[in-house]
Amino acid sequence: MSIPKITFGIIVLNGEPFTRYCLRSVYPYAHEIIVVEGGHEDAKSVCTPDGHSVDGTLDVLYKFKSEEDPLDKVRIITRDGFWPKTDELGRHRTPQSRAYAERATGDYLWQIDIDEFYTAADIEAILKMLSKDPSITGVTFPFINFWGDIIYRVEGWKFLRGGSYCHRIFKWGPGYSYITHEPPTVHNEQGVDLRHVNWVKGGRMKRRGIYMYHYSHLFPWQVRQKVQVYRDEKPDNCAEIIEWAENNYFRISNPFNIERHYWMPSWLEHYHGEHPAEVVRMISDIRSGVKQAEMRVNSDVEEILKRKPYRRRVFLMKIYNFWDLHSKNLLFQAGRIKNIPGKVKRIIQSHRT
Repeated sequence: MSIPKITFGIIVLNGEPFTRYCLRSVYPYAHEIIVVEGGHEDAKSVCTPDGHSVDGTLDVLYKFKSEEDPLDKVRIITRDGFWPKTDELGRHRTPQSRAYAERATGDYLWQIDIDEFYTAADIEAILKMLSKDPSITGVTFPFINFWGDIIYRVEGWKFLRGGSYCHRIFKWGPGYSYITHEPPTVHNEQGVDLRHVNWVKGGRMKRRGIYMYHYSHLFPWQVRQKVQVYRDEKPDNCAEIIEWAENNYFRISNPFNIERHYWMPSWLEHYHGEHPAEVVRMISDIRSGVKQAEMRVNSDVEEILKRKPYRRRVFLMKIYNFWDLHSKNLLFQAGRIKNIPGKVKRIIQSHRT
């Protein structure tokens, strides 16, 4: 049983403090790691004038290449100036993704963001699965989203309603093409979407206990620069995202609106599970001063999570979400809330946006 060659494709802009730790986490399993650095035209507010990271990410990449890449697996791709947001036909294909896809020589293309990690055991299980069944054309992962510290996870209607899955692994070969970035879509040499062939869906991976660990709200710097980009990139959907960050990340004025998809209810829960080893190492390095990064002070989170009324509201929000998803009348979508307990009704009405 031969192990497939994996090309890891990474887009990064302002990836600190994750950069080295992310590369280390996949290095032992990589045929190659192609890192595309720099921002697109809507990210100018958090880029250097020539389109690069402002937090030293590019220097860290080159330092990793010189110090921690004995097998010459890492390729760093940049350009002079900003990456275009769309292709020549206006499609949101993200040229950064196409840049690593066009250079990939592996049997599979595994797309990861710099703040995404997997446990070593899960990577090994995935490689074994792909080895046993080379007809697999793609894999979707469930993810756990962390906030403020690795001991807190985000939950909410965005995720409970199917938004907690990411397409990440695609079969790759001659004639294959990377079509779109949102959602990630790859076609084979016949022009067929790989998700229509032999796709391993996220539910299957979830039943096996295999997750992507997503640290998208971990550090204040990370949130500050991301909300700037989201506001400029998606003004129709994210017009109020900077206000959301000020009111519900850097301080918490509404504990049911703490995730960047601010138009849907979300909340925090304690997390007691494992983390990938390089994430634990990163946090240890930051707390010991080996690595410099600002961490959020979470005394307000602990105070909120201690409150019994908060935990009851979380429970009721989950009940209502389940009820709403399975209701034939779809009352929430129709804008009418009835035939549910009054206490739940008041909670839902108070948190609709």
